[in-house]
Amino acid sequence: MPRHGITAGHPQIATGGTSRILRLRMGKRPAKSEPTWTDVTTNLASFDRAALLSLIQELYAADEGNRAFLHARFGLGEDPLKAYKKTIDRWLWPDVFRGQQTSVSRAKRAISKYKKALGDPVSLAELLVFYCERAAGFCQDVDHRDTAYFDALVRMFEQALKVTSNLPGNIQNGFLTRLERVRRVGHHLGHGVGDDMDILLAQFSPFQPDSPQ
Repeated sequence: MPRHGITAGHPQIATGGTSRILRLRMGKRPAKSEPTWTDVTTNLASFDRAALLSLIQELYAADEGNRAFLHARFGLGEDPLKAYKKTIDRWLWPDVFRGQQTSVSRAKRAISKYKKALGDPVSLAELLVFYCERAAGFCQDVDHRDTAYFDALVRMFEQALKVTSNLPGNIQNGFLTRLERVRRVGHHLGHGVGDDMDILLAQFSPFQPDSPQ
């Protein structure tokens, strides 16, 4: 009578052992590495000018983000920031009556994409200030009370001040005036938002913030 998975006269290894031996004989299948930029450039090296233009055209047509990137990089159109602002506005001030949700990460991603496309300091400041205006406006308009959303607003307010503080005075003043309005709205939101903005504005701005109205 067979015992412990061994048949008399014909030694066998239990199923689990057999599987293990087969795996050892076959060896570990080498993992396929993820393609890298080096792999891409190796293939691009064989492209002539026409082929490269054709590839870029396909990328341009394939995704709105690619179009926004190229428009910003080459300064095309009346407002190269339009696509980035559209994304920020969608995710910070959604249509709540249609069941749309906010997404701080997607709004911030639009700013990160612009930095990669061009990162012009004045335009970057415009996007940062625009973020603050839309976020504060949405909270006030629909009485949105979300701690994470507030925290992101204050952090973006700080980033906007940092970038703005390095701009020429005549340009800087325009952004500071807009951020001052955001600060005033912040005081109506509660949760210490306005107080935090007071501290930041006093730190980065040459003007002391007025009392909230």
